[in-house]
Amino acid sequence: MRTLTGRAGRAGPPRAVAEGYRAGRTLPVRVELIRQLKRRRTLVMGGILFALPFVLLIAFAVGGEPEGRAGQVSLMDSATASGANFAAVTLFASAGFLLVVPVALFCGDTVASEAGWSSLRYLLAAPVPRARLLLSKLAVGLGLSLAAIVLLPLVALAVGTAAYGWGPLELPTGGTLPTDTAAARLALTVAYVFVSQLVTAALAFWLSTRTDAPLGAVGGAVGLTIIGNVLDEVTALGDWRSFLPAHWQYAWLDAVQPQLDLTRMIQGTSLSVTYALVLLALAFRGFARKDVVS
Repeated sequence: MRTLTGRAGRAGPPRAVAEGYRAGRTLPVRVELIRQLKRRRTLVMGGILFALPFVLLIAFAVGGEPEGRAGQVSLMDSATASGANFAAVTLFASAGFLLVVPVALFCGDTVASEAGWSSLRYLLAAPVPRARLLLSKLAVGLGLSLAAIVLLPLVALAVGTAAYGWGPLELPTGGTLPTDTAAARLALTVAYVFVSQLVTAALAFWLSTRTDAPLGAVGGAVGLTIIGNVLDEVTALGDWRSFLPAHWQYAWLDAVQPQLDLTRMIQGTSLSVTYALVLLALAFRGFARKDVVS
């Protein structure tokens, strides 16, 4: 038998542990992933994202050719030009709010739901080290968020190609991108959308470690993201808006231009990663000192 000291932040008598115990082998990511995949909210959210391109396809079939605002040319005008255009439009229509929901759900529900079920204390008594528990849950939450963000444009690309054919990406400013270039640009767009959502993911995860109510963590992350979007529309804030993650969420539109310009996407990525790292550090630090009674 070996001994294990008390939990972080408190002195305590050594505890006996079984031979062969390895902290790094507790709560494997594979086990946590299977648990989360079997949950009803995961299946429902996946079904919604899978169905959205079909909803847009029906809307275009019923309403006719999409039209932009008077005097303005937008990506929406070319939605039915090809499968690539349809995928880009689907991403444009959902990136502002819809994709925030699965990210907040998968990252905000993960720890708080265990507390709500009164199973968190039993996981820690297994014993699963606190940092290990958070790492496993964060990895699965981010993995499911990435899967959600990838699923939507992939289904849209397949649906759009079946309905409108496979062809080049028609740009709103004129000109086209060849199919291979268009595919690479769409992949870059999806990657940037995921990175831009890291702030929401980290915020939801931090709130999940602070509350026993999953709805509070998920709703808080979504609500604060919406507030950020509203503040970004306040032009009176001037240059202060550049410190808001929402200010850079559509920087990926630079990827659907004739000449690729990564400047704004790099700025948005730097801001998003910085905020995310700070929030995750707060989550790990706070949870290490938290008295878990649920």
